[in-house]
Amino acid sequence: QVQLVESGGDSVQAGGFLRLSCAASAYTYNSNCMAWFRQAPGKEREGVAYIDRVGRISYADFVKGRFTISQDSAKNTLYLQMNSLKPEDTAMYYCAARVPWGVCLGGVASSFAYWGQGTQVTVST
Repeated sequence: QVQLVESGGDSVQAGGFLRLSCAASAYTYNSNCMAWFRQAPGKEREGVAYIDRVGRISYADFVKGRFTISQDSAKNTLYLQMNSLKPEDTAMYYCAARVPWGVCLGGVASSFAYWGQGTQVTVST
């Protein structure tokens, strides 16, 4: 069963923080790759943070030092801790899993097989 359910999105002021959660089914959680993407209105969906099956992690340059991806295997849950939020971080954030072909870390959206419904993050000045 494929299931990815995001939560934690909210409206915050610049400089604030949020923690996004992605609750996954066991099947989905055990994918070879999980990631967070985001998409702002009128823009392409872009990768934010990635973690592969052996725990290697990568981040997009625009979030390095501010965002942290992590997992809780006991809860089959993926997290994204977002600190020092900026207005340009405003977007719908999506959890994604499983890369049948190609690269996990830094992979493009089209590489991922499974997606959640998204959670909205809005950062105001």
